[in-house]
Amino acid sequence: MVGLLLFLWLGFMVLDRIYPLPDPNRIDSVIVLAKDDTPLRAFADSQGVWRYPVTLDEVSPLYLEALLGYEDRWFYYHFGINPLALLRAGWQWIEYGRIISGGSTLTMQVARILDLHSRSVPGKLQQMFRALQLEWHYSKDEILTFYLNLAPFGGPIEGVQTASYAYLHKPVKALSHAEAALLAVLPQAPSRLRPDRHPEKARRYRDKLLARMETLGIWSAGVVADARIEAVFKSGFRQPLKAPLFARRIKDAEQYQGQSRIQTALDADFQWAVEDIIHSRLGILPPHASAAVMIMENQTGLVRAYAGSADFFSQQRSGHVDMVQALRSPGSTLKPFLYGLAMDEGLVHSASLLSDVPLRLAGYAPRNFRGDYSGAVTVSRALQESLNVPAVDMLQRVTPVVFDARLQNGGITLTYPEYELPNLSLILGGAGTRLEDLVRGFSAFARSGITIKPRYTMQDATEERRILSPEAGWVINDILSDIEPPTGFSSRGLRLSWKTGTSYGFRDAWSIGVNERYTVGVWTGRPDGTPLPGQFGARASGPLLFEVFQVLPRPRRALKKPPGVSAHKICWPLGSAAEDTKVGQCHQMHQAWVVNEGIPLTLPSLRDRSWSARSKGFWVNPVTGLRVNASCHSEQRVWRSAVQWPFELFPWLSAALIKQMRLPDFDVSCPETLLASTARSLAIESFVDKSIVRLPQAVSRESLELELQAVGGQGGYNWWVDGYPVGRDAEGRGLRHAFSEPGDYELMVTDEASNVDKINIRIVR
Repeated sequence: MVGLLLFLWLGFMVLDRIYPLPDPNRIDSVIVLAKDDTPLRAFADSQGVWRYPVTLDEVSPLYLEALLGYEDRWFYYHFGINPLALLRAGWQWIEYGRIISGGSTLTMQVARILDLHSRSVPGKLQQMFRALQLEWHYSKDEILTFYLNLAPFGGPIEGVQTASYAYLHKPVKALSHAEAALLAVLPQAPSRLRPDRHPEKARRYRDKLLARMETLGIWSAGVVADARIEAVFKSGFRQPLKAPLFARRIKDAEQYQGQSRIQTALDADFQWAVEDIIHSRLGILPPHASAAVMIMENQTGLVRAYAGSADFFSQQRSGHVDMVQALRSPGSTLKPFLYGLAMDEGLVHSASLLSDVPLRLAGYAPRNFRGDYSGAVTVSRALQESLNVPAVDMLQRVTPVVFDARLQNGGITLTYPEYELPNLSLILGGAGTRLEDLVRGFSAFARSGITIKPRYTMQDATEERRILSPEAGWVINDILSDIEPPTGFSSRGLRLSWKTGTSYGFRDAWSIGVNERYTVGVWTGRPDGTPLPGQFGARASGPLLFEVFQVLPRPRRALKKPPGVSAHKICWPLGSAAEDTKVGQCHQMHQAWVVNEGIPLTLPSLRDRSWSARSKGFWVNPVTGLRVNASCHSEQRVWRSAVQWPFELFPWLSAALIKQMRLPDFDVSCPETLLASTARSLAIESFVDKSIVRLPQAVSRESLELELQAVGGQGGYNWWVDGYPVGRDAEGRGLRHAFSEPGDYELMVTDEASNVDKINIRIVR
């Protein structure tokens, strides 16, 4: 007997080597899941079969009870073959001359799925051999899991999880008694019992199984009676299709290749909410426009929602294009990082004096979005109103190459046209970046200046990069928190810091927001890059951003101010601390956030460094209070000083500020020549106010030059046209200026004593 058993065992081992078992892990379809196992999107295998892989502990115990009670009560006790069941099947075959029951165990059913065979005696022997192989190579739980994932449930549907979602629209772990019984009987005749085609027949077979469960004492009579009441609904098979572009990206990603089941970090509830919000705004979006939204958790970097387009099925809106990954112009969204870097470099604080005036640097002449200028502005206002000119001015000081390097090192990838290097246009969108990169960058404002790379699954490595100091990051976050919300929205309770951006020609509209818990990025525009006039950030993407934040959990607390940030009162125009500014030299006072007690003075002008904010000294006669110099005969003189504003700001200064800057007239003890210059007020002589200058038809625009002449005042003259400095007339002989085209112009002249005269002229043909 022992010899026979040894012979059989050796024979089995030889056959096992000659005829290896087909791979039970043959699933090559892919299912992408949310963090709670909710299916986002499924991808069929090469044969068009759909499978949602599931583990044993993710299946309802009710289904396992129904399955084992119906198919194989002795599954955990036999060795793949149940001799008693085989004897019963054989006796029935002899008695009736045909197969009444197959006597198959669950293991044998898995064997038949793996290696299809005929229903003849040789086929049954082949099935038994494969069952023994399964028991030899795998545990009972592994074999049961194979059945759960490979059993046929009708048409292209395989696996109990697939069937549960296809016919019941719920996960298999949430089945009722009746639903568990229904799914347990389907593999016996999957084509004839499909509930989407034959619901009444499926119900009869289900009820038979319920009766058997009651007979076996596995389920009580009351449970079975209640289960019989449940109807079997005729429900068609619908594939899940949430976050379709995200799921496709994850499925195609190299690091997830070979996985049939990919669990992501997406929050199903957040994803549903985002898609609903976008869908509700489709009527507002212009034709052919799309939208993209990403929600990232600041602490972990895990992406909780990802909508790559407005409508995946819309060909008109290019719904198949994932705009989260698309390379687009960032518009003004990089400005917060520029001012943060300038703070770290000690160039400015939140209330530093900047000049929003016409600017031309190396042939580059930026203009503000609204086309106007504001004159003197704080860093906070320049950032909140997204003024272009102060930003370009600041980038020139930081230098585009340094700014680019800091952004790239912080994880914000920038791309430039071929053969181009970073230049001044960078701060206004003159480079390409992606929505996911901007989300990463803005996370630094809630993470003490450190960015975190978006993570799409729990397996993705955490990557952090410092882009700003904790102090600069906090100050910028505070500045952004004071930006007014879009029309119709309130930031109350959100504690939201946000920034918009609009690329050249209205091609891209951005809104990026951050609070303590989440960073959210929104893009709207046309995927093909054509313009959408009037669709700028605050109007197009801003409302979408605020709607998303309204469905997110509110932050528990505000971000804590770092110890290195302090509040100080600052005096303009010099920029010194109020307590360090002399009496009479503080023309305007502003409250500022200062980083590490550094209070830099007002930056020198890039246009003419000799005309920066400064204190200009002079002598006065203490008796008369009038000005004197070495040529005057005053016996007493006292040194005084007057604060001068930056030269380029003169056209925007109020009359009161200009009066404060003016130097006193000369004292009567001075020579007649000085007294004469004081006696005659500064005035533009070449034109009177509201003059109309008609050009001869023969004069081309390129050759149009007009003489600018002033009289009176003290010293040389400085001329402006529409706020832009056009030249200095040091000797009072006049200045010729070329006007490019007809139109209305403002002419302004100042002298060395800060006297000012302005007029308006109109040039027509």
